[in-house]
Amino acid sequence: MARVGRRVVAILIDWGLAALPAYLLIGGTHPELWNVLVFAILQIVFIPTIGGSLGHRIVGLRVVPLTGGWVGPWRPIVRTVLLCLVVPVLVWDSDQRAFHDKIAGTVLIRA
Repeated sequence: MARVGRRVVAILIDWGLAALPAYLLIGGTHPELWNVLVFAILQIVFIPTIGGSLGHRIVGLRVVPLTGGWVGPWRPIVRTVLLCLVVPVLVWDSDQRAFHDKIAGTVLIRA
């Protein structure tokens, strides 16, 4: 299981990578909304294709389904929507799995 330190570094990397196009290229009146949208798109695209977000992969983490195999297209969508709500990220169980991972049926492991 991935520990809190790596998770925090990974999400900071992902948020920073999403902020670059949101603030520099798109901008507009509400760049923070674009930041969340770019963040969500990056999560949904990269989790099923490379096994995790860019931040996950940089710090050596991987998102896998509890049942094994490919994570599929729906798990990243559910996981990302809940992740963007922030509250599920703050709720943990004894295995250090966040609520958004539990609902999506995924686990974040060290690769």
